[in-house]
Amino acid sequence: MTYWRPAMITEADVTLTDYGLAIECALFTYLVPRHGNPQQPLRTWFALFFGSVSAAALTGGTVHGFFLNPNTTGNIILWRATLIAIGVSALAGWGLGATLLVSPGVARRIILAAAVEFVAYSVLVLLISQRFMFAVINYLPAVMWLALALAIVYARVRQRPVLLGLAGLLLTFVAAGVQQAGVALDSIRFNHNALYHVIQAIALLMIFWSARWFVARG
Repeated sequence: MTYWRPAMITEADVTLTDYGLAIECALFTYLVPRHGNPQQPLRTWFALFFGSVSAAALTGGTVHGFFLNPNTTGNIILWRATLIAIGVSALAGWGLGATLLVSPGVARRIILAAAVEFVAYSVLVLLISQRFMFAVINYLPAVMWLALALAIVYARVRQRPVLLGLAGLLLTFVAAGVQQAGVALDSIRFNHNALYHVIQAIALLMIFWSARWFVARG
């Protein structure tokens, strides 16, 4: 007689911290649109940003936990979904920076260019390569653009929530550096990817508090 056995989690630390990120950002996605004017673009862009990060964490955590073998169907589907979700986060970063920094007409042009680039990136992910480095290369300019926008806005208004958002965004660079350098609390029980997720969770909380201020202020 064959008994059903639950699947073992291959990288429990990475999976559980990824799932924690997914829950955190899902909550932010729900809370951000509850403030401010429903018609203002910032609400939509912040919701898209947190929602895409939540989706990437959910699918990425599932890959690390249950479909680590690249030849499995689950890995093929979910890893591509993870990379595309990161691309959506980059698109949201361009949209946020454009909305905060430039006139609506110029913002539309920047967003259109970012959307075209996102389509090209998605084709690359689906058909050519699924290396995480491509996601980082695609995401980095958007984060730098948003950081520039927040820095300029802070120079204008000198409000602490703006500075908090900028600090949170810069902390995401620290998190990425920790991940790429392989820094870990414990190489077996809590590796560099898990530590990356914890730092990201703190950074995203800071960005969320800033997002609430921006959306409420309109």
